[in-house]
Amino acid sequence: MSTYMPKKNDITRKWYVIDAAGKPLGRVAAKAAHILRGKHKPTYAPHADCGDHVIIINSDKAVLTGKKLDQKYYRWHTGWIGGLKEVKYSKLMSESSDKAMTLAVTGMLPNNTLGRKAATRLRVYKGAEHKHAAQTPEVCEF
Repeated sequence: MSTYMPKKNDITRKWYVIDAAGKPLGRVAAKAAHILRGKHKPTYAPHADCGDHVIIINSDKAVLTGKKLDQKYYRWHTGWIGGLKEVKYSKLMSESSDKAMTLAVTGMLPNNTLGRKAATRLRVYKGAEHKHAAQTPEVCEF
């Protein structure tokens, strides 16, 4: 029995909507990363980009469990000397919850060209409305 090798012409991409209202940020991000990689398909191959598009709505209503809202920080380095920056997740979630969700999802994708390409198929919105109704996305429940 031979290993299945998906071709570029064989890959069909669907659209999924995930509602993050009242759900933990990490669980929503893990489900989105799973779909972006294409691991939910029986034709998944780790070397091929066979994932689908994901729309996350209500990212401002996602919750952080425990004391993460007060104790967790998002840290990054600018590349300059002494350029370590940090922001508390309470501020990040109140001001730009879509960025917090995007950071969580991209952190769960591989750090290579496949992960960067999969991250371009992610759309995150703070509210309940999105502008991708023409693609007829399916609601993803978990």
